[in-house]
Amino acid sequence: MNNIILIEHATVRREGVPILDNVSFSVKEGEHVAVIGANGAGKSTLVQVISEEVHPLYNPSTKQLLFGKERWQVSELRKKLGIVSQSLQWMCNSSDKGFDIVVSGFFSSIGLDFHHHVTEEETEKASLAMERTGCLALRDKQMNRMSSGEARRVLLARACVHDPSVLLLDEAAGALDFPSRAQYRQIVRTFAREGKTIVLVTHELSEIIPEIDRAVVMRQGKIIADGQKEDILTPPLLSEAYGTHVYVDRHDGLYNAWC
Repeated sequence: MNNIILIEHATVRREGVPILDNVSFSVKEGEHVAVIGANGAGKSTLVQVISEEVHPLYNPSTKQLLFGKERWQVSELRKKLGIVSQSLQWMCNSSDKGFDIVVSGFFSSIGLDFHHHVTEEETEKASLAMERTGCLALRDKQMNRMSSGEARRVLLARACVHDPSVLLLDEAAGALDFPSRAQYRQIVRTFAREGKTIVLVTHELSEIIPEIDRAVVMRQGKIIADGQKEDILTPPLLSEAYGTHVYVDRHDGLYNAWC
């Protein structure tokens, strides 16, 4: 299978400090990957490079190919990438109703404005996406009145209105309680089984669905390990990544870690 995401020798600095330090990362079509590491490891910045929200420093050796192309209009790229993140939820924490947030995914906006014209086809696709993620009953509920679990399902529906081939999930289950996390995980598993490419970014091993075979570990802006999750999610390697002694347990294909 071909790489649909290819990043080579990417460096991102903020105030002179490297957030990503000469990182190379690739994902094949239909592959499911977990990117893990402590807060500040560079995980979210890697997602922002993939989604072209952030651009690496110029370097002749730097390369970025998404779906086989070097250059994209962001509006067109959004049709192929579905993104859910905690930062997006913060931006969507408004009086906008659930349906307006979902259908605004067609316009890469947060909610609807006077110049947005929603077609009948877009309305049907948004309703179908909400039904698939179990949030159709939230279509008329304000985002700032939803629980974290409800809002996260609405954002997942928003990410899926274009039926994208890749889902970028950046700490997407963070701050959810156990039942909400289990429900969210089950929805993601369904998308993975249907053939969508999943890139899941997290510092919580319990978010890694069984369908994910590959794990990438980041530390201080660098990738320090990349391989089969059984070989990567080990106490010695995770202890190095998190800078403290980490214990790991596995049950029914799911992992958990604690210090």
